[in-house]
Amino acid sequence: MAFRELTMIDVKEVLRRWSAGQSDRKIAREVGVDRKTAARYTAVAKGLFEAGHELTDDEVHEVAQRVQARPLSPPSDEWNEVARLRPLIERWLAGDAETRPLRLSKIHTLLERDHGLRASYDTLWRFAHDELAWREKPSTVRVDDAPPGQEAQVDFGKMGLIVDDETGKKRVLWALIITLVYSRYQFVWPTFRQTTETVCEGLDRAWMFFGGIIKTLIPDNTKAMILEPEALAPTLVPAFLDYAQGRGIFVDPARVRSPKDKPRVENQVTYVRESWFDGEQFTGLAHVRSSAEEWCREVAGARIHGTTRRVPREVFEATERATMLPPPDGLYDVPAWLEKVKVHPDHHIQVLQALYSVPTRYLRQHVRVRADHNVVKIYFGTELIKMHERRPPGGRSTDPADYPKDKSIYALRDVDALRAKAKEKGTHVGIYAERLLGGPLPWTKMRQAYALLSLCEKYGLGRVEAMCQSALAFDVVNVSKVAAMLKSAAKAPRPASGKVVQLPLPRFARPSEHFETLSPESKSTKESL
Repeated sequence: MAFRELTMIDVKEVLRRWSAGQSDRKIAREVGVDRKTAARYTAVAKGLFEAGHELTDDEVHEVAQRVQARPLSPPSDEWNEVARLRPLIERWLAGDAETRPLRLSKIHTLLERDHGLRASYDTLWRFAHDELAWREKPSTVRVDDAPPGQEAQVDFGKMGLIVDDETGKKRVLWALIITLVYSRYQFVWPTFRQTTETVCEGLDRAWMFFGGIIKTLIPDNTKAMILEPEALAPTLVPAFLDYAQGRGIFVDPARVRSPKDKPRVENQVTYVRESWFDGEQFTGLAHVRSSAEEWCREVAGARIHGTTRRVPREVFEATERATMLPPPDGLYDVPAWLEKVKVHPDHHIQVLQALYSVPTRYLRQHVRVRADHNVVKIYFGTELIKMHERRPPGGRSTDPADYPKDKSIYALRDVDALRAKAKEKGTHVGIYAERLLGGPLPWTKMRQAYALLSLCEKYGLGRVEAMCQSALAFDVVNVSKVAAMLKSAAKAPRPASGKVVQLPLPRFARPSEHFETLSPESKSTKESL
C-alpha cells in the first residue's frame, strides 16, 4: 500500500474504531491504511486512554502529534557556516544610510572571498529565506467592505479596437468601470479618450444608472483626475475637484502602483473585457455604450458574485440604493481652470481664445480663471473679482466700468457718451461736436472730438465756446483751425484795464459785402425804392 499521511479525520476514525474494540487488522482494512500504521496510533492511544472512551479533538490531536512527530535532523556543516556569519548577512541585506542593500549573490561572493565561507549559494539562499525572512511575502489582512452607499472604486481598463463611426478608422476603446463596494453592482462607460470631461461624464452616467450618487470615490492615479499623486495628500485636477465639490463627493485616490487600495474594481477589468467585449461586433460608440449598460444590468448585475455569493443588483435594490445621495438632473458642466493668467495693460485677459476685461487695479497681475460653457469667473487669490458671460473663440467681453473714467469712452467708441461730454462744456461746443460726429462714420472723427475737449482744458470753456460759435457762424467744422484761432487770440495783447474785450475776428473772416446775394444794379434799385 502506498504511503499516505493521515489527516485529522483519518486519525479520529482509527481511534474511534480502536475505542469500539476493533483489531488493528480490521481498522487497517476498514480505514484503508497500513496495519503497522494503525498499530502505531492504537499503541499510543492505549498508553494515554482507556478503551471505550470517546476522544475529543484535542486528544486526537495529541495522539497524532506523538505518532507523526519526526526528530529534527541536525543542521549541515554548510548551514552552520552560514549561520556563523548571520549578523554580517543581515546588515548587508538591510543596508544603511551610507550603503545600499546588497544582492544576495554579491554577499555570497564577499563571504567566500573575505570571510572564508565554505557553503553553496543555495544554502545561503535557504538560510536568508528561512531565518531572515528575505523575499518572504508579508502577511495581509482582508479589509472589510464599506457600509452601503458609502464607497465606489473606479478604474480605467483597455478593451480593444473598434471602428469609430465618425472617422471610419479603428481606435482603442477604454472602459471606465465604477464598482459599488458594498453590493458589487457596477457600471461600465466605454470611451475613446481618458480626459477629465470624459471621466465626469462617465461618472454622471453611472449615477443616473444607479439612481443615486455615492459618498466616497476611490479612483486610480489617471492624469484625468489626479494632478500630483502623493500617498498622504494627493492633488486633484482642478476641474475634477470642481466636479467632486459640485456633486458632494469625497475623493480618496489609491496610491501609485497599489492595486490593493481598490481591489473591488481592480480584477473587474479582465472580467468586463472577457465577459462583455470579446467576440462582440459593434457598429459605433453609441452601440458600444448601450450594449455595456445592458450587460451591466442583465449579466454582471444578475450573476451570483464569486465573493459575496449574492446577486449584486438584488443587494443594491434592497439595501444600497436608499442610502445614496440623490442622482443628478443632467450632465455636469465641467469647467476649465486656468492658473496664472496675466492681466495685460489693455485691461484684458485671454481665456480659451477669447478676451475678458479686468478692473484697472489688477493690471499686470496674475489671476486664476474658471470658465464653463456659460460663465467665466476671475479670481485674484481667493477673491472673485469679475464675472463675464462666456464668449466664443475670437470674441470679447468688456465692461466699461473696468476702464478709467477718462478712457472708457474712447476704448468702447461710445459716440453718444462723447457727444454728451461735449455738451457739458458748453452749448456751442456741444453743437460743434455734434457736427463733427454727425457723418456716416462717426468713430473716425472721435479723435477730433477729443482734441476739441482738450482745447477746453487748455484755453478755458469761455474762449472755446465763443470760438465754436464763431466757427459755426462761418460753417468752419475743423478742429485744427479752431485751435489755430485760439492760439492766435491767446497771443493778442490784453488791455491794461483788464476788461473783457471782443476777440478779433478770425483771419479767414471776409467783409460783409462778400456775402451779398444782390447785384449792384438790384441793390441801387432797392435803395431808390
